[in-house]
Amino acid sequence: MSNLKITAVKTILTAPGGIDLAVVKVETNQPGLYGLGCATFTQRIQAVKTAIDGYMAPFLIGKDPARIEDIWQSACVSGYWRSGPIMNNALSGVDMALWDIKGKLAGMPVYELLGGKCRDGIPLYVHTDGGDECEVEDNVRARMEEGYQYVRCQMGMYGGAGTDDLKLIATRLARARNIQPKRSPRASTPGIYFDPDAYVKSVPRLFDHLRSKLGFGIEFIHDVHERVTPVAAIQLAKNLEQYQLFYLEDPVAPENIDWLKMLRQQSSTPISMGELFTSVNDWKPLITNNLIDYIRCHVSTIGGITPAKKLATLSEIHGVRTAWHGPGDISPVGVCANLHLDMSVTNFGIQEYTPVNDALREVFPGCPEIELGYAYLSDRPGLGIDIDEEKAAQYPCIGGIPSWTLARTPDGTASRP
Repeated sequence: MSNLKITAVKTILTAPGGIDLAVVKVETNQPGLYGLGCATFTQRIQAVKTAIDGYMAPFLIGKDPARIEDIWQSACVSGYWRSGPIMNNALSGVDMALWDIKGKLAGMPVYELLGGKCRDGIPLYVHTDGGDECEVEDNVRARMEEGYQYVRCQMGMYGGAGTDDLKLIATRLARARNIQPKRSPRASTPGIYFDPDAYVKSVPRLFDHLRSKLGFGIEFIHDVHERVTPVAAIQLAKNLEQYQLFYLEDPVAPENIDWLKMLRQQSSTPISMGELFTSVNDWKPLITNNLIDYIRCHVSTIGGITPAKKLATLSEIHGVRTAWHGPGDISPVGVCANLHLDMSVTNFGIQEYTPVNDALREVFPGCPEIELGYAYLSDRPGLGIDIDEEKAAQYPCIGGIPSWTLARTPDGTASRP
């Protein structure tokens, strides 16, 4: 193994599911031995590719891929200024690829290298949405029939709207128990509009309906997506207590985490936090001061498997559980990295899952098996997933900035996405 060297690092951009994805391929001087990692930062996909091709590749070529910890630490500080989503996604893609190589060399799945199985299957939650309570209920029932025991429930996506049509916002909110949105100015700046005040009033009514119709045998999750003021988030958490959510996600923005202490003092609703954090250090005060119940972590944005495993261990010591981010804008390689972590940590909480289409399965052979609300990893060495580069090239990236990030309140003010 001492003669093993990295010979090439390449970035593969593809969009089989209609969302831009970035995959890193680290090749070695051993014929046929390579590793894959996810470096997807959809909103800045070309910047990540530049970081990998222009900086990470020259840094890595000639190094021993077995030295994962040393490479992670030295790469992290190689630009002097550290962290941030662009460089961390570049680093994460490399880190996952190195773990993939390590597993292939050992002839073991990555979860075995991380300590072995802690469970037989990985419970998942999926998303439901709807224009009103009854439509959400119908969609939850459909997911329950598929075997899911955990469901995220939104009504009109984040903030209760998710549209650039202000009239449609009014219609949706009117359907939701006659909640009237704020009037807008005579002209409207382009964007995705939502009414935070009407949204906060609609959420308890949604869960009142769902619990009355579906009972307490199904676990519910709701994502605030940091779209309301801190005091409104506290009031919302208090009002949702009686409906016993599995957790309330990202109730405040990263800039307002000091409010979590007050929220904790006033509500017993479990809290998940951190989808937008870019460093493991962002979680330290929340974990050590018992301010959250779940780490809501986008693994590629903090630098990959190496720091995520350490973050999970810190969380375990303080009674906090994992809830790795699993949206459509991570590649199936990133999904597998999440699942290997899930399989190997004792403080697993839940795993978000976004179903993949046939094109994604063709481009990424080896996607995990999903059955009755559980994910199952194969016993293949490494991460257990591959990429068909010829098929990946058939789905070029779209580019641009996703419209959903251009959020605005009824008077046209730019807001949290």
